[in-house]
Amino acid sequence: MSLRVCLFDIDGTLLTSGGAGQVGMERALNEVFGITNHDVDIPAAGRTDRAITTDLFRHHGIELHDSNIASFLAAYDRHLPDALASCRGLVYPGIEPLLDELSNQSGVVLGLLTGNYRVGADHKLRHYKLNQHFGFGGFGDHHENRDDVARAAMQSLRDTVQRDVDLEHVWVIGDTPADVRCARAIGAKVVAVATGIFSAEDLEQSKPDHLFHDFSNFQQFLALLD
Repeated sequence: MSLRVCLFDIDGTLLTSGGAGQVGMERALNEVFGITNHDVDIPAAGRTDRAITTDLFRHHGIELHDSNIASFLAAYDRHLPDALASCRGLVYPGIEPLLDELSNQSGVVLGLLTGNYRVGADHKLRHYKLNQHFGFGGFGDHHENRDDVARAAMQSLRDTVQRDVDLEHVWVIGDTPADVRCARAIGAKVVAVATGIFSAEDLEQSKPDHLFHDFSNFQQFLALLD
């Protein structure tokens, strides 16, 4: 029997951190570069943290080289836990029982396909007690294009399972049109969920294979895997 693979986005799909990621980045910019003016509108939904960092650095006139990025990321790693504790976030309806059920099914593998830096993904999932479900994934550390993150997630999957993977049984689950596009880039199927900033009508235009308003009735999602 073929493995059934579910690659989940985090923000807007599994949970909302209540803006903790932005707060963590603002505190990191302040600590490392002395930036105190955070009145800048940089789109985040569906984008990678590397792309967001590039925009932030350019806006503030910070040189975009490896040592600056490393210092910023280390500070973000330090500040994000406190930001998560102070911001009011939540896990979306149905997510916890859905992940519990998937984790207990034989032949199902769960991974991440997220624009978060890996340290950001780790902190968010630990804070909301979802980290035990995920052992591999693609992250936004090195890629500005989400399609490249999807390719990295597939390579991480193959390295983890050490066997052939049938793309007919690979599902990407996300809340933005970018999630739909990156699923198509790797030949996977895609479930869009309207728990983020995009409405169901917005997501429908990107033509996902399936569309949910949320996962309150998570059994409907489970039925797709059968």
